[in-house]
Amino acid sequence: MKQAIRLCVVLLAAMTSFGGDLTAQSPAQNAASNAKIVAYIDNSWSTLSRSMTDCKSIVDPKVTTAPILYLPASMESPPAVAAVHQQCNVEVQHLPRKISHIGDVTVAEVPEEGLLYLPNRYVVPGGRFNEMYGWDSYFIILGLIEEKKESDLDLARGMVENFFFEIENYGAILNANRTYFFTRSQPPFLTSMIREVYEHPTNKPLSKEWLAKAYGYAQRDYELWTSPIHRAGDTGLARYHDIGEGPVPEMADDSNYYPDVIRWLLAHPDVHTGYLVDAPNDPTPSEAATLARTSCDITTSKVCAHAYVDGHRLTADFYRGDRAMRESGFDTSFRFGPFSGSTDTYAPVCLNSLLYKYERDMAHFATLLGRHTEATEWEHRAATRREAINKYLWNSTQGMFYDYDYTTQKPSTYNYITAFYPLWANLATPQQAAALQRHLPLFERDGGLAMSDDDSGTQWDLPFGWAPTNWLAIKGLAQYGFTQDASRLAKKFSQTVLQNFENDATIREKYNVVSGSANVAIATGYKSNVVGFGWTNGVYLQMRDMLIQLGKQSAAVPMQSH
Repeated sequence: MKQAIRLCVVLLAAMTSFGGDLTAQSPAQNAASNAKIVAYIDNSWSTLSRSMTDCKSIVDPKVTTAPILYLPASMESPPAVAAVHQQCNVEVQHLPRKISHIGDVTVAEVPEEGLLYLPNRYVVPGGRFNEMYGWDSYFIILGLIEEKKESDLDLARGMVENFFFEIENYGAILNANRTYFFTRSQPPFLTSMIREVYEHPTNKPLSKEWLAKAYGYAQRDYELWTSPIHRAGDTGLARYHDIGEGPVPEMADDSNYYPDVIRWLLAHPDVHTGYLVDAPNDPTPSEAATLARTSCDITTSKVCAHAYVDGHRLTADFYRGDRAMRESGFDTSFRFGPFSGSTDTYAPVCLNSLLYKYERDMAHFATLLGRHTEATEWEHRAATRREAINKYLWNSTQGMFYDYDYTTQKPSTYNYITAFYPLWANLATPQQAAALQRHLPLFERDGGLAMSDDDSGTQWDLPFGWAPTNWLAIKGLAQYGFTQDASRLAKKFSQTVLQNFENDATIREKYNVVSGSANVAIATGYKSNVVGFGWTNGVYLQMRDMLIQLGKQSAAVPMQSH
């Protein structure tokens, strides 16, 4: 605790040196508040940890069926699984066959939803998100690494190796380790996670053999993102895509979501989307067969059966976009049309920036492994993607990166925080970075960076700010020398998290960065603000460290103004 207080005093000095008090409290009170939140986060890694020997790991608030634990088809049941079968009264089953790629086993072949076995402990986000997620885990790992404890470093490594297990046994890094996620992945952060674990100083350094294994699994993950299902037409860029059809089964616990979308569309007839189809509320078998083609199959999906309002249902195209949106992690915003119902028709800035960094990371790994020809190939892939990004996603007139609808061959005009991903990925030129920095007022609010400048009423738009996108933008700005902006924004978002922690002793998945409140009000879509919260915990620790380091630099050398 004393060490935490000393660190927080340094943090407070860093915050106040960039213009403004952290709170109305005294420095000692601020230090104590920071010490409390750091202790909360430290304790939360244990609270949010799950394993196959833990009964609470099996619970899934998102569905209404009894829990089942699934093992890979040919895997013998480990002793730990036999124990959890007895202690938790959970059914254990094997998947029907070996899985090498997404789609090898369909959700229909595993109609009883369940948890997919993972060999190592992992950290969940919290609340209804009681499984290991694809992109949440990167920010959680950042927090575990920042803790610098051997147990936390082991936990971070185990999570990365869980993703290797998913690729080997479930065909891909899944959205999360539940059977209903067999149809999609999540934003590709695997190489970033590998680098954090491999390059972080530890008493148990990882071997080149471990890196070679990691490199092989990362290649397989990369192949998914460059396969035909993820190609954005002939742009040379990638898109988000889910191979499933109809509404997602994990929305069983929020039966109002899809009807709410329909109600919004009916209330806004001037917004032309093509997302609605006329259909009876209680269709005959013949009408149901037609709906299975034009909308969704009410005979196989309980969520579909309830997704109607006054003779209207959502189209099959909407559901495809809705599923792709969930692979993007940004569920829900109006970035790709109302409720992002056209996500699958866009080459997005975020995904292609991540893949550029992925390719550069793979070149780095290949170089470390002495595979110089492969390193050159990876650098070529990165250069090719960078050219395509500049061709399709960079608007030189506006000085902004925008998503590109490859079906209409038109760029978006939607201002979104992911425009700053190219800074984090070290993709932007210095001139592009400077242009992006001038657009900060579009997003900056008193409590941090908002997702967009459009108050759509959904959780991934204005006025909401989220830890992962705040961190990627702030880290990117710092990497390009905009340290005053980075420190100011880190202070704002950290202060929002801290002040709300002082109010109710919780950390949340998102915040209203206009009001600085955690009591969010969502008009349509997900309406809760989950307590936990994995990635906010990790980002808070990273921002704390950044403020300390920038504070030290500021004390030594005055920062340049941009």
